[in-house]
Amino acid sequence: MSLRINSVAPDFEAQTTEGSIKFHDWIGDGWAILFSHPKDFTPVCTTELGYLAKLKPEFDKRNTKVIGLSVDPVDDHARWAKDIEETQGAAVNYPIIGDTDLKVAKAYDMLPEDDGESSTGRTAVDNQTVRSVFVIGPDKKVKAMLTYPMSSGRNFDEVLRLLDSCQLTVRHTVATPVNWRPGDDVIIPPSVSDEAAKARFPEGWKTLRPYLRVVKQPS
Repeated sequence: MSLRINSVAPDFEAQTTEGSIKFHDWIGDGWAILFSHPKDFTPVCTTELGYLAKLKPEFDKRNTKVIGLSVDPVDDHARWAKDIEETQGAAVNYPIIGDTDLKVAKAYDMLPEDDGESSTGRTAVDNQTVRSVFVIGPDKKVKAMLTYPMSSGRNFDEVLRLLDSCQLTVRHTVATPVNWRPGDDVIIPPSVSDEAAKARFPEGWKTLRPYLRVVKQPS
């Protein structure tokens, strides 16, 4: 199944480093970040998991759970976590899914359906497409997706910024412009009429073009 923005995030049951989960139940009524890795004990991913552990309190503030996935057994994840803590100075403080049968990777369209049924004997190169980030809303729909090559470390500060944008735009029916940061002006979407905008933004807005109306970020 091909995933798109606003697709329902595939539900699944899996073992993690913090016990078994049913994904939608685990998300609950908040947001979630699912991020994947092609294999344990890989250098770029080691730095990513360590940095995200340091950043996790910021996701907690935003009612957002974080969960990793690697196409390896949970026991390997636990051993890898020791390396992460020793080299990155942060203990992994979120669950990591063991996807030894590749079912989650396939459900999230990161591996082809015919790409085997076991992680045994596979290398990071075999799994190199398992390098994605999914932002999932309380409605269990995919709000955003990012995919990176193995050679490029992910920018989790940008993932946090993207999450802020997704949460703001859902709450207030606005859009965020290029390089937006929390507190910056936002855009009134063309789908919102001037009459509706007057009710939502009584202090007014700046019209640069009929389709481009800029307003202070709502609180």
